[in-house]
Amino acid sequence: MSKALYEKDIASGHRTSRARDWRRSMSDNVAFALLVYTGLQIFMTVNAMKDGVSSIVPYLALVILVGGIIPACRWFERRWSGLSDARAADPDMKPAFRRDQILLWLLAIGLPVVLTMFFKLLFS
Repeated sequence: MSKALYEKDIASGHRTSRARDWRRSMSDNVAFALLVYTGLQIFMTVNAMKDGVSSIVPYLALVILVGGIIPACRWFERRWSGLSDARAADPDMKPAFRRDQILLWLLAIGLPVVLTMFFKLLFS
């Protein structure tokens, strides 16, 4: 019922103030970060490893690297999924959310870059 009223308000041009659910936002960030991390691993790290190794090793390494990041991402999500409904909508949680969001994205973008540099040094 509330969803229908919310959609009706949007259709009529009225904006309603809905509290942000930090649990859902972190879950969305984790999902997108995993996609970005995997894409970067495929295009950066595996290509760097292919230059030094011509076998199935780069692809096995990709599976291991992607599998290794999942527990870290799950840790971020677990920290937020346990919040109560009231706490999940609390605007005072924004600084903590931003901190975790920044750490998550630094990990998702930074780790493939660091690993690529490592493999390029290793195979040069």
